[in-house]
Amino acid sequence: MQTAATPTIGLFYGSTNGNTAAVAAQIADVCSQTYGVAVERLDIAEYYLEEMLAFSYLILGVPTWNMGQLQRDWDEVMEEFEHLDLSGKRVAVFGLGDQVGYPDTFGDALLFVADKAEACGATMYGAWPTDGYTFRQSWAVRGGRFVGLMLDEDNQPEQTPSRVAAWLQQVMAEFGFTTPQHLRMDSRNT
Repeated sequence: MQTAATPTIGLFYGSTNGNTAAVAAQIADVCSQTYGVAVERLDIAEYYLEEMLAFSYLILGVPTWNMGQLQRDWDEVMEEFEHLDLSGKRVAVFGLGDQVGYPDTFGDALLFVADKAEACGATMYGAWPTDGYTFRQSWAVRGGRFVGLMLDEDNQPEQTPSRVAAWLQQVMAEFGFTTPQHLRMDSRNT
């Protein structure tokens, strides 16, 4: 799936109503167009989680349902997740939630998946500030930051593109990828 010369990020996501799938597509586009990094999108309803083992870099997309619950597809694979050895994998997570409808459980499911990846040996990246959100409680907050990017397509969809772009700039640097293509200087001109 990936070669040493051109690393590929495995983006595994669960999506019931299409919002998480749409954000996954947006992430893949930004990674490709801005950073020159390929992303393979894998809907966990259609692939086994063991396919994560083929990637050194992972992004996991996790919507929160109802009162802080995992999305159905993630819930169904959590036992499989426990048996993966993600040692040496660099992992970032993003989540979707409704901060107005569920202000006491906003994005809780993000923590469940992040904790599972970490327990399987992954190194986590991409913690995201809580500024700009209005909620009372979230298990996905550690040390005053979300464990990954939180998005609210119900109440703040206009902020998604800028949040995705800023988060990916952070994650690409944390993953150790080079400067974005449009910021690179041609070495022949130096």
